Amino acid sequence: MQKLLLRALVAAVFVLSVSKAPTRDLGQWDDPLISKWFRELKQPDDPSRSCCGESDAYWADDYEVNGDHYIAIITDTRDDKPLRRVHVENGTLILVPKNKIQWDRGNPTGHGIIFIGPDEDVYCYLPPEGG
Repeated sequence: MQKLLLRALVAAVFVLSVSKAPTRDLGQWDDPLISKWFRELKQPDDPSRSCCGESDAYWADDYEVNGDHYIAIITDTRDDKPLRRVHVENGTLILVPKNKIQWDRGNPTGHGIIFIGPDEDVYCYLPPEGG
C-alpha cells in the first residue's frame, strides 16, 4: 500500500513539474492578434513553458547594459489592480538572465516587455525594438 501511495505521489510531482505555467489573459489588448501573440509566447530557455500572460507583463521601455548583463528598467504606468498584478515601482531595475531574453519573436506592442512571476522570477524579456 505504501509503495502505491509513493508511486502516486511521485507521478503527481512529475506531472506538476512538467506542466505549463498558467497564463492570465484578461483581455487587456483590444487587438486579437496581439492577444494571440501574448498567449503564444514561450520562455526562450524552455519552449514548452509559457512566458505567462499579459497580467504578468510590465513595460520596460528602457534598459542598461553593464558588461555582459542586461538590465530592464520598469516604465509601466498602467494601473495594477485591473491587471491583477503585483505593483513594481517605475524605475525599478531588474537583472535579466541571458537565457530569458527573447530575440526572435518580434514585438507588436510598441513596448519592451518583461514577464515577472510572483517571486520576482523573470520568465521572459522582450527588449524594445533595437535593444
